[in-house]
Amino acid sequence: MIPADIRLHKRSNTLELVYPDGQSFVLTAEFLRVLSPSAEVRGHGQGQEVLQTGKLHVKIAKIEPIGHYAIKLHFDDGHNTGIYPWDYLHELGSNQKSLWEDYLRRLREAGARRESLAEGVQIVNIMDSPKRH
Repeated sequence: MIPADIRLHKRSNTLELVYPDGQSFVLTAEFLRVLSPSAEVRGHGQGQEVLQTGKLHVKIAKIEPIGHYAIKLHFDDGHNTGIYPWDYLHELGSNQKSLWEDYLRRLREAGARRESLAEGVQIVNIMDSPKRH
């Protein structure tokens, strides 16, 4: 199914796909990034998938049409090799809940996080710290 409208909502960091039959899906940038159809994420065959971590705050920087069959998403983390065909986007929207639950399960099993390592880390300059006597 080809979307009748594609809307990038920068404030909520989501991509909305609206279909001619009235169906619509709202997909987060993080969801689209971790399930990118690129070889970098999917590998080159079964069992070669690479678990994407630290993508909680990734944003879609640009959407590029690819012919009449897909879009290419450019993310602010530099990832831009995934081409999202219309049928794959519809599959992501239709199965969003189960795909997301599976992703979260794989993260837990790997002991990985949605946040990047730099998030939540406070850098303290010891030279600026109050002296203790």
